Amino acid sequence: MKNISILGSTGSIGVQTLDVVRQHPDLFRVTSLSAGKNITRLAEQANEFHPKLVSVQTKELADKIKLELPPEIEVLYGEEGVSQAAVHPDADFVVSAIVGSAGLTPTLHAIEAGKTIGLANKETLVTAGHIVMQKAKENGVAVIPIDSEHSAIFQCLHGENPQSVKRIIITASGGSFRDRTREQLTGVTVEEALNHPNWTMGAKITIDSATMMNKGLEVIEAHWLFGLPYSQIHTILHKESIVHSMVEFRDHAVMAQLGTPDMRIPIQYALGYPARLTMSAEPLDLVKASTLHFAEMDFNRYPCLMLAYQAGEIGGTMPAVLNGANEAAVERFLRGEIEFLAIEEIIGSVMDKHKVIGNPSVEEIIQADKWAREAARGGRS
Repeated sequence: MKNISILGSTGSIGVQTLDVVRQHPDLFRVTSLSAGKNITRLAEQANEFHPKLVSVQTKELADKIKLELPPEIEVLYGEEGVSQAAVHPDADFVVSAIVGSAGLTPTLHAIEAGKTIGLANKETLVTAGHIVMQKAKENGVAVIPIDSEHSAIFQCLHGENPQSVKRIIITASGGSFRDRTREQLTGVTVEEALNHPNWTMGAKITIDSATMMNKGLEVIEAHWLFGLPYSQIHTILHKESIVHSMVEFRDHAVMAQLGTPDMRIPIQYALGYPARLTMSAEPLDLVKASTLHFAEMDFNRYPCLMLAYQAGEIGGTMPAVLNGANEAAVERFLRGEIEFLAIEEIIGSVMDKHKVIGNPSVEEIIQADKWAREAARGGRS
């Protein structure tokens, strides 16, 4: 029996993680859950899975949810509550699924407590990959990717000599506006941007998919997960989202992981690793799929991807600034304050203003992130 803590249990990844647990009650037990403001869903989850601890964003929310839960479930709140959920002594495996840079600190605490990490939070490695992976090495902790692209690469590399890798190829659906030119993006609405053709995801990551920042963050994450230079990390468009990513080896052999666009598959692979468990889901039918399409990635069409490569190459605090500025700009777009195309303009402007700190501490990363958000919130309207 594997005991699991889920950070961000009411989000898309958290909900699907619990679906995997639901399918395998003999293998997985929920130890702790953390969420932000959605206490209605969290209460439903807690009453079904009976964790020992739940955490919410504020004391007021904690007081409210206590009324909905049995007394034996401990209720905490704030940063301390999330951290306690991450390091719960009964937990073996921590699913890091909090959206954004807020996932960094509790993930580090979980690593220091010796928990295996199922990483669904890109920003943890984007902002502090040098610290996270070093901490994982020092504590003998495995970091298993949950993102479908990184899971695919992880699976393709299983049993292979890392020295034989020529490059990894990360696929991208192209997002909500993949069939539009840049000229056709002027004046697009939030509702249009949130209409992803393949995946069901949260609002922030769906917008990131439309700008291709999602793929840029995945490039930086892949750099830290697999120890490869950016010159060996490539991205291509693949509209069907069936080939989740590929690895090309020195002999030009290419290994790919294929599957339906169902996040429960990489989640279950991470939870059950190294075993492969049965799953109640629609299998991939290649005959039905018939044709797969691939295309070169155009940096002029997707400037956010180019900005991410640049931030990764610069290193230091620049990836944290890229991420912080992006999160703030996306928030502004979702609130209707700025145009869609202003997202990339704001990020580029904030990056241009930043004075990079090399090999930053966690505190310096947090400060860079805070500065970037404030700068992005004061940008073009």
